[in-house]
Amino acid sequence: MGLDIRWPIGLMFTLVGAILTVFGVISGHNAELYHRSLDINVNLCWGTFLLIFGGLMLFFARAGMKKNQPPA
Repeated sequence: MGLDIRWPIGLMFTLVGAILTVFGVISGHNAELYHRSLDINVNLCWGTFLLIFGGLMLFFARAGMKKNQPPA
């Protein structure tokens, strides 16, 4: 079977991370929004983390796909 769970996980985390990162950049100047989190832009921090994690999962899925190909 050619199903690799890293593809959907990587796509999901990359998409959610991109959405959070964009929202964090757009709303970064709003001090009222981040007052409860000690003025830390949590959306930007976690969005960046999820974007990196999703990218790594996609990278490893692609590397695993190349490794498992039969020789020509």
